[in-house]
Amino acid sequence: MNVIGYIRVSTAGQAKDGYSLSYQREEIETYCHQQGWNLLHVFVDEGISGAKVDEDALEVDRQGFQDMLSFISTHSIDHVVVLNTNRLWRSDIVKVLVHREFKKQNVDVKSIEQPTYSIYKKDPSDFLINGLMELLDAYQRLEIAMKLGKGRTRKAREGGYAGGRATFGYKAQKGSKVLEIDTEQAVIVERIFELKEHFSNWTLSEIADQLNLENYKTQQGKAFTKVQVKRILDRRSFYCGMYQYANVEAIGKHQAIIQGGWT
Repeated sequence: MNVIGYIRVSTAGQAKDGYSLSYQREEIETYCHQQGWNLLHVFVDEGISGAKVDEDALEVDRQGFQDMLSFISTHSIDHVVVLNTNRLWRSDIVKVLVHREFKKQNVDVKSIEQPTYSIYKKDPSDFLINGLMELLDAYQRLEIAMKLGKGRTRKAREGGYAGGRATFGYKAQKGSKVLEIDTEQAVIVERIFELKEHFSNWTLSEIADQLNLENYKTQQGKAFTKVQVKRILDRRSFYCGMYQYANVEAIGKHQAIIQGGWT
């Protein structure tokens, strides 16, 4: 069984608990030898009072701990061995974060002073931990979405492409934030507005039927329906060179496909 050790002490904690780094290391090495486990490495955090949490990244801000997580991600590890779980966490929030990271790699905690402890043990506190982990993950997803939204709104105010699928008639190279005209699709866009201008009494279905008679295809290579026609007509201002995102409208940096004559 492959295991790694983790030891941590602060100046205050060392005096209070007597958990010196050398003492923790010796206890872990002796324990692993008795169990017949293969101790690959012992990670150390020294002089850290408590556990700092990076609130932006929602992770434990300790160098030794982060080095340990990197090691776990690239090696087959069964357990992280500690003298006591308070070497890993002292607060509930840190406990939740540690559980989350270990469970990602199917790693358990072995505590010398708490021999029955397991992060996979089913008990009321485990229910609470799992619930908090799910809340944290949901919070991170929402936070990421909010940050992306702010960035795209700022980009839109400048008239730039805010990301996402390019509007029909345009294309964007992967990773690019610049819209370019798709010449084949642009011809279809021009034709739709031309039909609407010349045959103002036509229904959306009639315009779609005419496009299909002329063998035009949608982005997916299918026949046009009134839904696709309406979607394009509703984006007239965009095809005239304006950029819209959410409630933001600005002069776009993209090239217009049609002129603003049709109403």
